[in-house]
Amino acid sequence: MTVAPAPSLVARGRVLDASRPLVMGIANRTPDSFFDHGSYFAFDRFLAHVEGLVEAGADIVDIGGVKAGAGPEVSLSEELDRVVPAVEAVARRFDVTISVDTWHSEVLRASLEAGAHIGNDISGFGDPAYLEVAAAGDAAVVATHIRLAPRVDDPDPHYDDLVETVVGFLAERAERALAAGLGPSQVILDAGFDLGKTTSQSLALLAATDRLVELGYPVLVATSNKGFVGETLGLEVGERREASIAAAAIAYLRGARLFRMHDVRGARRALDTLAAISASA
Repeated sequence: MTVAPAPSLVARGRVLDASRPLVMGIANRTPDSFFDHGSYFAFDRFLAHVEGLVEAGADIVDIGGVKAGAGPEVSLSEELDRVVPAVEAVARRFDVTISVDTWHSEVLRASLEAGAHIGNDISGFGDPAYLEVAAAGDAAVVATHIRLAPRVDDPDPHYDDLVETVVGFLAERAERALAAGLGPSQVILDAGFDLGKTTSQSLALLAATDRLVELGYPVLVATSNKGFVGETLGLEVGERREASIAAAAIAYLRGARLFRMHDVRGARRALDTLAAISASA
């Protein structure tokens, strides 16, 4: 079943046509990333990586300074040092929408001042000032479902009704964003695969993507090299490219239009092919 997506995404005056697939390239400035293991932590390598993402067709570049999973503590000042100069450099060099993967309002504020457009918050707006900062900067935000908190292990999550819980959580977070002054085209929803979900739970949420789309906001899916993809097929992190794209394709057919991916070129080609087929049907 294909569901009509929200028509546009607006972030600080930039309008992205969400009737077509939008690919968000991942640009981590973390020394302990689960996927690249810090390969792009050095500033010159980071910028070269972003250049490659843009050339491969990224509509959005998502810059993060702290990984979502457990690891050594990263102070607020260290996160700012990792992220803000990176945002400033990308904004100066490339004509691309910039998302900042942070759950701290202080990092969001500084990043918006440096040229970012979107706050990608996996905490579900755990920082009470986050939405106020986003609204003041006319930024878009990603509301993500998580059961506990970022960087906290959640090995045995239980839900009485998984899909209804996640849909209800994100509907409430979207309402919070609207109440803070953001418009519907500035609110993006993300089911949060692997964040307090088992593999079977993440698969069930992927299959129910259309339920999130029905809420009327742009929907982002982050399937790229995730644990649920690897566990489903018994694949190590470096072996999950094709499966990640296949999972993104399923979400596209269920109405999602934003895709956070490591392999931007592969995702761009696969999703654009699906879009062309759908348009000709």
